[in-house]
Amino acid sequence: MRLHILARGKIGRSPEQELVDRYIKRIGWEVRVTELPDQGGKIPKQEGQTKIIALDEAGDNWTSKKFAETLNGWRDDGVREARFLIGAADGLTKEERDGADRFFSFGKATWPHMMARAMLAEQLFRATSIIAGHPYHREG
Repeated sequence: MRLHILARGKIGRSPEQELVDRYIKRIGWEVRVTELPDQGGKIPKQEGQTKIIALDEAGDNWTSKKFAETLNGWRDDGVREARFLIGAADGLTKEERDGADRFFSFGKATWPHMMARAMLAEQLFRATSIIAGHPYHREG
């Protein structure tokens, strides 16, 4: 299953981009990152069975294990791509929200899109590590 991060806003050369790159390189699944302008710019068409997860402060606040179980279940059910939408300063558009299958949150706080992208990349690495039985994730 492909993991696809669609994020509004430019991250440029920054410490956050270095974190995103570091985690994405470690993920054993296909990963794609698409930057969209802050406003406008259409989300690429879906190919095959796709799940769309919008990052939103009012979304579900999954544990890392629940995140992994969700991705693993989708993969086992034949989902070809999981798309993660990260909004700009004004959040997601109505069209983006209406097209989402699930809403996911990193808590009630609002995070800059650059930090959200880095945190998502880490959680995707953590989830795929859990699925693979890799010791990166330790349960306490």
